[in-house]
Amino acid sequence: MVDAVAATMDDGGVLLVQAGTGTGKSLGYLAPAIAAARDHDKRTVIATATLALQRQLVERDVPAAIGAVSEADVSAAVLKGRGNYICVARLRGRPEDDEQTELDLPAVGGRLERQAAELREWAEETASGDRDDYTNALDPRVWRAVSATGKECVGPSKCPFSDECFSEQAKRSTQEADIVVTNHALLALDALDGATVLPEHDFLIVDEGHELASRVTSTRTEQLGAGSIERANRAARSWLTEGAAEHLTEASEGLEKALLDLPQQRTRFTDLPAELIDALAALRDAAHLAESELTSGADGESRSRADSDDVRRHRAQAALAEIHDIAGRVLAGSAAASPTDVIWFGGDQDPYLYVAPLNVAGVIGGYLQEPSATVLTSATLELGGNFDAVADELGLGDSWQDIDVGSPFDYGQQGILYVASDLPKPGRDGPDPALLERLHDLVVAAGGRSLVLLSSWRAVERVADYLADNPVPDVKVMVQQRGDPVASLVHKFNQDETSVLVGTMSLFQGVDVPGRSCTCVIIDRIPFPRPDDPVLAARAELAEQSGSDGFMSVSMPRAALLLAQGSGRLIRTDSDRGVVAVLDPRLRTARYGRYLVESLPAFWPTTDTDAVLAALDRLAREPS
Repeated sequence: MVDAVAATMDDGGVLLVQAGTGTGKSLGYLAPAIAAARDHDKRTVIATATLALQRQLVERDVPAAIGAVSEADVSAAVLKGRGNYICVARLRGRPEDDEQTELDLPAVGGRLERQAAELREWAEETASGDRDDYTNALDPRVWRAVSATGKECVGPSKCPFSDECFSEQAKRSTQEADIVVTNHALLALDALDGATVLPEHDFLIVDEGHELASRVTSTRTEQLGAGSIERANRAARSWLTEGAAEHLTEASEGLEKALLDLPQQRTRFTDLPAELIDALAALRDAAHLAESELTSGADGESRSRADSDDVRRHRAQAALAEIHDIAGRVLAGSAAASPTDVIWFGGDQDPYLYVAPLNVAGVIGGYLQEPSATVLTSATLELGGNFDAVADELGLGDSWQDIDVGSPFDYGQQGILYVASDLPKPGRDGPDPALLERLHDLVVAAGGRSLVLLSSWRAVERVADYLADNPVPDVKVMVQQRGDPVASLVHKFNQDETSVLVGTMSLFQGVDVPGRSCTCVIIDRIPFPRPDDPVLAARAELAEQSGSDGFMSVSMPRAALLLAQGSGRLIRTDSDRGVVAVLDPRLRTARYGRYLVESLPAFWPTTDTDAVLAALDRLAREPS
């Protein structure tokens, strides 16, 4: 991998690198990046999928790689979104009305007030202002009250606290760094917004590259509802005329009524209802009027530096501009002959209007080819035996090369892929009794030690109930609940060798439990996208209109990726052994089964239930 990345940096172009678990892919791209900085004064930007991986690189991998590769003066810096840092202007300024409302909620006000006081005390002492450096419990509303997004920031030229700004300090540190570690979200902003978010760089490395397209989609997904409009109105009302404030309130009520008249389930629109179009147009115009009043008031003042009221006004203005822009985007998308956006209503449990890009390939593809060289790497770039699906999703055309550097693990010797081909095909009503019984048999044979990955919260509840009604002796069952932090669950699972962890989609990735605590990974069904996923459904329709098979070009790669990620939870070291059990016969019987199996590690395959149970029993009986 080091040779391939170094050659791409020398020759230019885009390289896709499949690097299996255990290959040390971080060192595989860091070593050439460090050498390029040392020998040629070249800067590399590295983008990770998550803030956690970003932190791991900066605190552990980058310093270790610099020490191993060179004693030269090679520096690294981290850059996150502005909302990840304390905003000194908000910390020192007068609380805004919307912040006061959030922090004075009767049911939790005392707890939030204590957290806010602790956070403010920490903010006066911290050198970084970075949310990840704060270790105490923290409600998101408290952090929201002392942070600011990029759109809300008045800007360093106007802010009276710019010299103390933690975000600006982090940004300045990247201007001198040889290696800048950022995340996919900031990379997306740099690609999409036309603003210079990242420093100039020669090379770009995207870790967990299989996530990039979905992260870019998320970055460009926006929502609009009565709650966000009311917060903007509340923040702006001290600067608005009575007429403008009433106009905005009426427009908000009009949108709320139009949304209540919609079917109260998730609904994707190809044509917006007339009432909704009228409500959005009224809201767009009301937000524009209110924003204009705030802007004209600010323009009438000649101060070169903003005071705390100016900062608050800018935040209110940014909120109004966002409402105006989203309403306009939805209206434009609905009127376009060839839509570029997907529009949907979340339903009665999620009463917001959403808009997301139909396709991000064009934007990403051009952006990835701008640096002298770009490398995208992951353990799951190769789907169905090739890199085509990922390359298409990223808009790379034919301008890319690929390499699979393999894995240090002998999957055929270390793991078994068991497909329960005798079970019935999964239905819409969740796990049936035969599947639940087979899952229970696997858990018993493994003596616990199982990670159960399920396709829905309904399945989680059904499996949890079954295991509670049919307990396995000396085995503790931990069940993921909605909103549970994954990290703490995984830690408990890792510490209790004979436990079982039951959860859903968020556990398919990022679970690293080597050793005997996880000798069986059970997957209830092939993780195809939900049929009502509005973005993927729209992309499948677009593929059909272009003459492709929407199922094979959209749903299948997504399922293959998740199945590969879930299966990858089993073998984490060269001493791990166990079984991946897929309780969906379609992996064996359907025409697309081969594509999915070719996306997985090369385990020894079988449909022999007795052999698998015996193998798990032998592993469970081995001494620790």
